[in-house]
Amino acid sequence: MGAHEQPVTDYFCRASTRAKTKRRIAWDVTEIIVGYGLILSVIWTHRPLQHWLYFVALGWFIVSMSLSFEGWRGLGCSIAGFWKSWWVVGVALLMGAGAMLLASSMHTLHHPGSPMGWVRSYAGYTVWALTQQLLLQGYFLARILRIVSNTTLAAFLSGSVFALAHLPNPILTPLTLVWGLAACFVFLRSRNLYPLAIAHAIFGISVAISIPATVLHNMRVGLGYIEYHPPRIHLSQSDHVVSTVAWVIADAPMRR
Repeated sequence: MGAHEQPVTDYFCRASTRAKTKRRIAWDVTEIIVGYGLILSVIWTHRPLQHWLYFVALGWFIVSMSLSFEGWRGLGCSIAGFWKSWWVVGVALLMGAGAMLLASSMHTLHHPGSPMGWVRSYAGYTVWALTQQLLLQGYFLARILRIVSNTTLAAFLSGSVFALAHLPNPILTPLTLVWGLAACFVFLRSRNLYPLAIAHAIFGISVAISIPATVLHNMRVGLGYIEYHPPRIHLSQSDHVVSTVAWVIADAPMRR
């Protein structure tokens, strides 16, 4: 190859790379819009259409993440970085304990009581917390980072997307904004979801058992928050257990 041919080859290589980058960014934007649109449609839709949209959204995320799968470590689902962010679990435990002590002094604390009651009520929510962190960091943050080179801006955008999905709940929306931002910044340093999922579960359970269901609307969001009707007779712990089990089994998309 002559010397005069090398610049021409480099030009076409750079042009090809730019074209691939543009196509990738366009696809990332499409994935974000479609994925977030499906989440909002599930949150703001009545049954039985909601159930169909739930499975459509589930299918979309499975296919979308499979097509762009770059390994479990890239999603944050590995041992690497686990202990680097383990401190966030300690912070969650301290804050959760403080919230429960305050709720106890205000006589608003309600919980299942027995160990098996805790497992029945919140085992499903713990899995749901991991799912939310996987979507927040492994899906939305990962794609926003490829579109926006500034990691701080990417974290703010991802945290805002997470919080807006909790509207119009006036308690969960600001709480999830703070948590979403903090979780994204921690993830950018550790690249591990598991401590974040554990902390998420601790925070969520602490909020659920510290704030009365009539105020929190049983942690519902979207249409579920607006149409929430408190029970005629308050059943204290039993009522909360029943609503939490129903949340995990039937209404998880509309509750957080």
